[in-house]
Amino acid sequence: MAERLTPLEIMTRLISFPTVSRDTNLPLVDWVEGYLQSHGIDSLRWPDPDQPHKAAIFAHVGPWEEGAIVLSGHTDVVPVDGQPWDTDPFVVTEKDGKYYGRGTCDMKGFDALAIWALVEAQYADVKRPLQLALSFDEEVGCTGAPPMIQAMQKVLPKGSAVIVGEPSTMQAVTGHKGGFGYDTHVVGFEVHSSIMHTGVNAIMAAAPLIDWANQRNAENMAAEPSDIAAVFDPPWTTCHVGMIEGGTAHNITAKDCRFMMDFRVVPGEQAAQWRNAYLDQVRQAEVQIQAVHPEARIDVSDHFAVPALVPETEGEAEILVRSLTGDNATHVVSYGTEAGQFQEAGYSAVICGPGDIAQAHQPNEFIEVSQFIAGHKFMERLVQRLCK
Repeated sequence: MAERLTPLEIMTRLISFPTVSRDTNLPLVDWVEGYLQSHGIDSLRWPDPDQPHKAAIFAHVGPWEEGAIVLSGHTDVVPVDGQPWDTDPFVVTEKDGKYYGRGTCDMKGFDALAIWALVEAQYADVKRPLQLALSFDEEVGCTGAPPMIQAMQKVLPKGSAVIVGEPSTMQAVTGHKGGFGYDTHVVGFEVHSSIMHTGVNAIMAAAPLIDWANQRNAENMAAEPSDIAAVFDPPWTTCHVGMIEGGTAHNITAKDCRFMMDFRVVPGEQAAQWRNAYLDQVRQAEVQIQAVHPEARIDVSDHFAVPALVPETEGEAEILVRSLTGDNATHVVSYGTEAGQFQEAGYSAVICGPGDIAQAHQPNEFIEVSQFIAGHKFMERLVQRLCK
C-alpha cells in the first residue's frame, strides 16, 4: 500500500522545490506525478513548447464523465532575492501558530490540500468526479493557465465548477478585476542637453503618457461607480506605472525610456476600451516626437492580460463553496487570478483558499496553522459531498 501523506507532509514536499517563475518547475511536477501514480491516479502534463523546463499537470478521479469539481492552483512562486527571511524560505518552519515558507500562503498550501483531496477521492466511493489542475507562470501574468485549460478539455471530461485556491481566508470570492499591461519603450534621439530642442528626450516624452494615467485615475476616482464596481476597493479602474528606467547622463537627452502601463479593470468595463485609449495616447505622442526627429518612436508590446472574474447569478461553484463553508457574505478582490480564465473557457468559477493575500510575496511568508486546518476540513467536506 502506497504511503498516504498528510496535507502538511505534502506541503512540505512542495515547498522544498524552489519553483520561482524564472526557473523550472519540472522536479515538482515529477514528484506530483509520481505520488499520484503511487495511488493509481494517472495524471497528464502539458509541457510549454516555448519553455521546455516548465509544465502544467492535471488529473481526474471518479466516474469518467463531465461535471467534475476542479481544484485549481499554480506551482510557481515569486523570488526571495533580497528579502530578509528569518528562516530557510524553502523549508516549512512552524512557529507561533504559523507555517513559514515561500508559497505556504500563495499557494502551495492549497496545492497540497488539493493533492490530498484527490488521493482521498481515489479511495472513496465518489459519485461525482474530482479534477486537479496545477499551472505554471501565474506569477508573471497568468500565462500558463489558458493553454493548460485548452489541453485539459481535449483529454479529460470537462468539469463544471472550478475552485481556485488563492488565499481568501476560506471565504467565497466571486469577483475580481481584470488586468493587462503594456511594455512601453520610448526611443528618443540623443543630443547635448544644452540643445535639447534638437533631440528627443525619451524620459520627458514618456512623462505625458504616465501623467495621462494620473489624470485617468483622478477622473475614475471622482466618478460615481457602477453597482458592480462599487463592491471593489478601489471601486474604479486603475492605471499604474510601477517601474521605469532610462537615460545615460544628466546632460544627454535620454535615448531610451522603458516602463509598463498596468490596468486593473472593474467588471462591467471593457478592457478593449482602455487598450484603445492608451494606444491612442501613444500614437499621438509618437507623432509629436517624430516631428522633432524621424528616428524617434514608441514601441508597445503586450506583457500580460488576465480577464476579470465576473460574479455569476446562481453560479454552481459559488453555491458549492458557500454550502461547504457557510459563508454567505459578498467578497471581491482587486488582484487577478486564473479564475477569470476558467470562467472565460466556460466553467463556473469561484476563489476559495486558506491564508491571507496580505502575506503573499512577503519576506517570512506564512499561513496560519488554523487556516491550513480550515482548508483541510473544507476538503474533507468536499470529498464527502462527492460521495453522495
